[in-house]
Amino acid sequence: MPTSNVSSAASASGAAAFTAFTAATLRPAERPTFYFIGVTTGSSSIQRVFPAWAAELGLDARMQGIDLPIHAPDDQYRRVVEFIRDDPGSLGALVTTHKIDLYRAARDLFDERDFFAELTGETSCISKRAGGLVAHAKDPISSGLALDAFIPAGYWSSHPGATAVAMGAGGSTVAMSWYLTQPGRGDDRPAEFVVTNRSQPRLDSLRRIHGRLGADTPFRYEHCPRPELNDALVSSQPAGSLIVNATGLGKDAPGSPITDAAVFPRGGFAWDLNYRGELVFLDQAKAQAAAAGLTVEDGWVYFLHGWTQVIAEVFQIEIPTAGPQFDRLSELARAAR
Repeated sequence: MPTSNVSSAASASGAAAFTAFTAATLRPAERPTFYFIGVTTGSSSIQRVFPAWAAELGLDARMQGIDLPIHAPDDQYRRVVEFIRDDPGSLGALVTTHKIDLYRAARDLFDERDFFAELTGETSCISKRAGGLVAHAKDPISSGLALDAFIPAGYWSSHPGATAVAMGAGGSTVAMSWYLTQPGRGDDRPAEFVVTNRSQPRLDSLRRIHGRLGADTPFRYEHCPRPELNDALVSSQPAGSLIVNATGLGKDAPGSPITDAAVFPRGGFAWDLNYRGELVFLDQAKAQAAAAGLTVEDGWVYFLHGWTQVIAEVFQIEIPTAGPQFDRLSELARAAR
């Protein structure tokens, strides 16, 4: 692994070119390269944001996308991880969508796995340390920072009946369920954390993960293979509840986990983890926002924290989670968006 990952901003002027390719066309990196493992990486805002951030942070590296189908075969995940591990010019990667599947398929290829990776059974960040490959799960941190950006401190204790509902049982739901149900939060926790998913196996896996959390917040798991089932569940939630689209629908695949018949909880929150794509769920929530007193958020702040947490880890630099430097990175990202 190259030892000089950080250099002057001048050396990074054209250094962050972004292109997408599949696992079948991996090639040794000719210069320090940071990867983005996703589904449709070429359409992500990061292709415009990363060059601006690289110049601001003085990173002498390029970014490369790796597109894999949702729930790709294990051998594809293993090939990507082995490539990053064995290629001297490959610095690490951010993983989205494939966080659970990649970790399950390639867990044995990592020399080290951080606490959250072991706890949640996923990896959102791959880095190299002292010649070894490390799996990190950054979502518990980045999802917490994103939630805190729009849900006031003490909110749950002042709304004791409000629940949190996450549609989708992937890595983001694992992360936010850990963050919102930590016993250390005291009374500032949802009355119940409900998870829906189109397939039962993911719900079963999440139930096992929750069993290791040591949380006393009630969890509920609902198999909802059809949007109408999500409609009924969303519409039955108490006032003030949080409803999250964590399915990837609207970005990785078209549509929404609910239909227009779903009724959001009055005075609650609707959070679409997507910030690009069709954003059908976001539009559905906005249509009810005024009448229901609903706070509607997209995934932009989550995007910022998710990327800056991983970049800091891979390049071994400090990036504040608030303050002038973070605000500057946010401004650059919005300008490039």
